[in-house]
Amino acid sequence: MTSPRHNASAPAQPSVAPAARHPAPDGTLVILGAGGDLTHRLLVPALYDLACSGFLPDDFKVVGVSLEKQTTEEWVASLRARLDAFTRDKHAEFYTTKISEETWQWLASRMTYRSMSFVSAEEMQTLTADIAGRNAVFYLAIPPRFFEESVVTLAKVGLLTEKPGVFRRLAIEKPFGTDLETAGKLNAHLLSVMKESQIYRVDHFLGKETVQNLLALRFSNLLFQPLWHRDYIDHIQITAAETLSVEGRGAFYDATGALRDMVPNHLFQILALVAMEPPTSLKAEPVRNAKQQVFDAIRPITPENAVRGQYIKGRSGDRIIQAYRESIGVTPDSITETYTALKIELDTWRWAGVPFYLRTGKGLSNSVTQIIVQFKQTPLSLFHTEDGQPQPPNRFVYNIRPDKGADLHFNAKKPGPETNISEVVAQFRYEKSFGSLPNIGYETLLYDCLQGSASLFQRADNIEAAWRAVDPVLRAWAKDTKPPEFYTAGSNGPAGADELLARDGRSWGPLNNIKK
Repeated sequence: MTSPRHNASAPAQPSVAPAARHPAPDGTLVILGAGGDLTHRLLVPALYDLACSGFLPDDFKVVGVSLEKQTTEEWVASLRARLDAFTRDKHAEFYTTKISEETWQWLASRMTYRSMSFVSAEEMQTLTADIAGRNAVFYLAIPPRFFEESVVTLAKVGLLTEKPGVFRRLAIEKPFGTDLETAGKLNAHLLSVMKESQIYRVDHFLGKETVQNLLALRFSNLLFQPLWHRDYIDHIQITAAETLSVEGRGAFYDATGALRDMVPNHLFQILALVAMEPPTSLKAEPVRNAKQQVFDAIRPITPENAVRGQYIKGRSGDRIIQAYRESIGVTPDSITETYTALKIELDTWRWAGVPFYLRTGKGLSNSVTQIIVQFKQTPLSLFHTEDGQPQPPNRFVYNIRPDKGADLHFNAKKPGPETNISEVVAQFRYEKSFGSLPNIGYETLLYDCLQGSASLFQRADNIEAAWRAVDPVLRAWAKDTKPPEFYTAGSNGPAGADELLARDGRSWGPLNNIKK
């Protein structure tokens, strides 16, 4: 028997996924940091979604571990309160009109809370009774400073030791270090107490349906494959922009910055999916090997090909955004970047001479994550637009958020006796084609971790290669005491980012060009 599904006619879910043909294997999910925001906001809502669609087995348990003194009943009540809050927030990623009582009770009855220190071997020893002889996944929903010590503790009491027919896995969230050196040390530490096959490094970007679909888009459609080449593509832009400021995370962000926070993980994962060669299969190692080839091919990024900016006071919609330096937890003379743009070149046969431009930032004019594939102009421009301009080159725009889908921009003759060209757009939208299901992106990641499918998780060498690519920029910026280029909150970013492309005779796609 597997977990219950919502009734398709019930108001709790307007659209229901098919019952799972392959539920996860029996086992226990142990969440270290069970009292925190990650557990309440993302992990438990994802488990609820998996239960709704039948992806959890009947013999499934959740053990929450945290320092907070509370009972299992109190912990479960706090989780339910957070779920109920989502039903009142239409802007929440996890939004549903009503929580199914049947499904929630099914999940809640399998939950246990343990108040203990996850760095105390004596206290963690008591967990052996909860998972004795069972498959187990340990999810580190804890601050990075506790990663190494908590893993040592788990290993010391034997909780990571696998036996025939019984797996033990560790799920660990980014950041995987703060530079090449610290990433290497973290990997070495983890691999000293467990095997690489047991480690699932979570990048939540890879849980998004639109990111996963990049593989299907590229390798299930012969339409794209012949064109996905330097002979036809002029350049590629990858953008992850946010209107939000640091929103109370000033202390964390001031020690991190936009480059560390977004580039060697989220943006590089998108870069790899766009640029990788076809893997021999969708199993973990072929996919991760193909990604590694991309990371290894990145030409060392020079400071001249890197822009850093920082927002000052401005307006975004009807909100006034205070200057970054005025944020709580940020030093008044901070030189931490809230925006970065990079020009990246790949030394491969397919991509030689095709630049990839990456940009990410906070306090911008629009919140959008997208890929623009800019094709080359035709060898001879036979047609012109109504105002006499040459026919525009084709573009393929892939929207990861907020308007999930893709736009293919091509040219067509405008009706009338004159031969004038106008750009038209063919659109694909996820919700129109497939409907909408509550999904926060962690459902697939949790399910794959329980299943033992590691394709969506990063390998140690992937992590280190990504840091190696950006390390020259980080080291150069560490020596540069000049402030980043300031840009007004609510704008499209610093002028230097435009200049980065302008010197190559190119320009960024506008942040507000999303068409529904």
